[in-house]
Amino acid sequence: MRYFALLGSIILTILVTSDTSQAGTCKSTINKYDEDDIKNAIKDCNEIILNGITIPAGVTLNLDLNKGTKLTFQGKITWEFHEWNGPLLIISGSDLEIVGASGHELNANGVLWWDGKGEHGGKVKPVFFSLREVKNSVMRNINVKNTPYHAIWIEDSDGLAVQDVTVDNKDGDTKGGHNTDGFNVWRSNDISLEGITVSNQDDCIAIKSGTNILVTDADCSGGHGLSIGSVGGRDYNIVENVTVLNSKIVDSDNGVRIKTVYGATGAVTNVTYKNIQLESIHKFGIIIEGDYNIDTGGTTGVATDGVPIKHFILENVTGTVSNSGVNIYILVKNASDWEWSRVEVTGGGKTKKCEGIPEGSGISC
Repeated sequence: MRYFALLGSIILTILVTSDTSQAGTCKSTINKYDEDDIKNAIKDCNEIILNGITIPAGVTLNLDLNKGTKLTFQGKITWEFHEWNGPLLIISGSDLEIVGASGHELNANGVLWWDGKGEHGGKVKPVFFSLREVKNSVMRNINVKNTPYHAIWIEDSDGLAVQDVTVDNKDGDTKGGHNTDGFNVWRSNDISLEGITVSNQDDCIAIKSGTNILVTDADCSGGHGLSIGSVGGRDYNIVENVTVLNSKIVDSDNGVRIKTVYGATGAVTNVTYKNIQLESIHKFGIIIEGDYNIDTGGTTGVATDGVPIKHFILENVTGTVSNSGVNIYILVKNASDWEWSRVEVTGGGKTKKCEGIPEGSGISC
């Protein structure tokens, strides 16, 4: 089956023997933020521990690591407040091992930025964490708390396995968190997200572009669901070979979601959602739409055909929607080769007219 082949490909990619010839064999522990100390550790050592440091306002903790470096976050790492775009943390490199020690926390102090407006005004809010040009690496056991805006961006990366990472933005439910995406994947290939937990006020995961992406055992709450998109209107607009397995979405606006951009071009191909449990979804249990307005964040009500959704499998997707919500809504154009089976989403008291469902797909709205 395709998702097992994909998982095997990812595992083979990341299990590459590390070559630490570019760095020394020292182990460096940083207990206080000092730019020179951090630069020297990156230059000279293949094992770095960041322990309880505070990053000054308006500064990116930029960790462009040597090949084969092990990076450990220890204690409580915090960031001071400043209005800017960020990101607050960048990690780059190949054959990396990025881990969190027991009891650690990456706390971005998002409450200092939150104003209920997210990207749509108010304070200028930084992206928190960018995994940028990371190759053949593993990140595991990381705890992220209260991000000002988007939490983790995976961009321009290949062969990255993310395991047991928690993004906890649930304080934003009452303190003005908005657009606090858990994971965004962009222009990246051979990516796996396994055992992630996200509590937030936007997409749990948003796959904007990339190929060979596996999501399994995700636990999402409070946000906008497990999303593909929006796709279109950027410099790379292909999503291909995506598998989402054995995951749960609770108390969220949406469950399963694909959104493509009105008037744009690109493609969404070979997407599978299997064994997905929905619970207490507020607006749409399943929503597949081709009318997304990338400029306003809203919809146009008219789908366009420049980003077709092809070879789309939905299997064993079950659960409940609030009475004020819609179980299934589809508005697409030029879609083909959809196979839905054992899809049982109930409870929604509202209906919307569906358009563009491929013939023979076994779908009803």
